[in-house]
Amino acid sequence: MSTPPLASGPDPLRPPLASGPEGPDALRPLLTTVLDALDTGRTARGGPLPAGGPATVAARLRAAVGDVLPEHGDPQALPTLVHALAEGSADPAHPLCAAHLHCPPLAVATAADLAASALNPSLDSWDQAPAASALETLVTQALARLAGLTDALVTTGGTESNQLALLLARETLGPTVRLLCAENAHHSLTRAAWLLGLPEPVVIPAPAGTLDPAALHAALTTVPGPHLVAATAGTTDAGLIDPLPDIATLSHTHGARLHIDAAYGGGLLFSDHHRPKLAGLDTAHTLTLDLHKLGWQPIAAGLLAVRDPTDLTALDQSADYLNADDDTEAGLPDLLGRSLRTTRRPDVLKIAVTLKTLGRHRLGTLVDQVCEHARQFAHLVHDHPHLELHAPPTISTVLFRPTGAPDTTVADIRRRLLTDGHAVLGRARIDGRLWLKTTLLNPHTRPHDLTPLLHLLEGNTPT
Repeated sequence: MSTPPLASGPDPLRPPLASGPEGPDALRPLLTTVLDALDTGRTARGGPLPAGGPATVAARLRAAVGDVLPEHGDPQALPTLVHALAEGSADPAHPLCAAHLHCPPLAVATAADLAASALNPSLDSWDQAPAASALETLVTQALARLAGLTDALVTTGGTESNQLALLLARETLGPTVRLLCAENAHHSLTRAAWLLGLPEPVVIPAPAGTLDPAALHAALTTVPGPHLVAATAGTTDAGLIDPLPDIATLSHTHGARLHIDAAYGGGLLFSDHHRPKLAGLDTAHTLTLDLHKLGWQPIAAGLLAVRDPTDLTALDQSADYLNADDDTEAGLPDLLGRSLRTTRRPDVLKIAVTLKTLGRHRLGTLVDQVCEHARQFAHLVHDHPHLELHAPPTISTVLFRPTGAPDTTVADIRRRLLTDGHAVLGRARIDGRLWLKTTLLNPHTRPHDLTPLLHLLEGNTPT
């Protein structure tokens, strides 16, 4: 009987794994393939986002992908799909992609994320993530201390952090706890109150774009408690910071629990220059932080910090196959109480690598740069004869609009720029008017990189 010839390439019935002894050799050529496809896709896109609008982009993607689940595999699937995704993506590193709190991730953080994917720890039991669980403890406590608190949980972002904050308030103060938040608060707060079955939230006026302390005092005086006050450090629409010291004083005086949503503004903690804007942050019982905004992390990289670690006992859960009593008594760490999720990837690795690589000073420099770019762009808008600036930026968000244009024109300009693939601008409705929004998160962007945006607006604004 003759011996079958050895295969000259990878065995299709034994696709290589990313971890284990063969992992590095299997990944190296694939990384080159991915990087090349990212580059060709970016070149094909040619701008901050694909042109043509939703229907055109979807049709182009369908044509590139073809049969998603073919009868037989396609060896070109990786370069084909990565190219198609890159060609059809908004590029947060492009100077004219500045609509949302959508940062360009640091290369070192992205590289660390590859390691996390290859090793694939799951942070629901120690025996799946021995080193990752220890690293998470070190990083979360360090970031909590940076904010003046004691401990923190890793979350998927601001929405999960805010939901956890309301859950801890409910478990601490009871099911009748009433959320008091301003009109400027993130929608996830009122949504979390609904999700958790809490009483209807009380929405506090924010006539200047930030929570009004006098209105908060009135609500704390007249609305039956117990109360959870939610303040914001970095609003989604304009990047404003509520008067945290005044809110903290009122909360303490009335015996209210205080949550601060600093998903956007929390990054100012890294900056010596801008950190004073967060005075009062350390008075919070719970605090939302989000490093896939002013932390330049790949999504997801959220945290919920707490002042009193015993509050976290509300999350305790027992599952014999993950945290049996005799295992924990023998010294195996119990991870189930560190999240509402069971399976959790080690998002802490990219955060740890970034903190260790750059240090607080260099991270603070990046924060200073984007804030300065926003200030300079605001000056360009202010000096432009046909544009109106809403206000000087507090963090890195600038609101502006064509002078005298109706809201319908402002909305049409934004959609036209999106459809043509020329620029990604956000929108915000403040003072009864619609504004265009830039959120500058790319520290490499310079004011002269944004002058084409002004020219685009001139070309799209009716005279």
